Amino acid sequence: MEQLKVTSVPDANDLLLFVRVAELGSFTRAAEQSGLPKSTLSRRIGQLERQMGEPLLVRTTRRQRLTELGQQVLELARELAADLEAVQALREQRQAEPSGRLRVSLPSDIANLLLADSLAAFTALHPAVTLELDLSPRRVDLLGEGFDLALRMGDLPDDALLVATRLTVFSHGLYASPDYLANHGEPAAPEDLLRHTAVRLGSGPGAGQPWVLSDGQRAWQGRPPARIVANSPEILVRLAGAGMGLAGVPDLIACSEVKAGRLRRVLPGWAFPPTMAWAVTPGRRLLPAKTRAFIEMLQRSLQQAQRDG
Repeated sequence: MEQLKVTSVPDANDLLLFVRVAELGSFTRAAEQSGLPKSTLSRRIGQLERQMGEPLLVRTTRRQRLTELGQQVLELARELAADLEAVQALREQRQAEPSGRLRVSLPSDIANLLLADSLAAFTALHPAVTLELDLSPRRVDLLGEGFDLALRMGDLPDDALLVATRLTVFSHGLYASPDYLANHGEPAAPEDLLRHTAVRLGSGPGAGQPWVLSDGQRAWQGRPPARIVANSPEILVRLAGAGMGLAGVPDLIACSEVKAGRLRRVLPGWAFPPTMAWAVTPGRRLLPAKTRAFIEMLQRSLQQAQRDG
């Protein structure tokens, strides 16, 4: 890489602000996240450009892009940001008690059905942590929206700015209510599913795709007709329990309804492909103590739920 010629030493804070502007692609969003007026942010980036001797960003009314020099500066400034985050994380790791605000995105089904008690226990154990939970079904932008962690299911896209930690594997099966099976008959083989009604997942990985089932040696796929499509496994369990049709859901989400007698496993020798659960965090060399403690809680809680289920 070519040596960068500067007229004076850039301010480290200005370099960190430049990283934020470049990664978010917007002065407005960067100003909101940094807590600075947009005019102040623009002035400080302009000062950085004057110190570097040429523009780092080309701005139009619709978009912005990095210049060649801007790309080089961004790479070096990211290293500075990573070093500073590592120092901060090391300081937090040395503290006896995790502390600070922790913003977490969780699937509402898992939070409500599997983690409510554990979340309460976590906040009781770590009173210096302020926990902010986002339970919406959308996939949040961890960096752009300032999240510390997201619990995500299934395959993850490659992203050099994020780190994923494996938590547990969710198995999936087919379920229906005893009343539905009494009225419509119980499938004896996967092919029989095509004569039944499904309640299906309507968003997320695999939404709208044929059902794929395996008994370990054989595989079957097909698309039973669906009367109801929803974006929440929890509501699918409730609908199946009300006799609306067959639902393919995580076994852990269905287990309480099975124990209560409102659902029965259908074709118990057949299952959907398992799904990995991940804790996804911004890519840091060291995680803050609050984030590490939360990931450890997630691993313990979900693995315990698997054993109890």
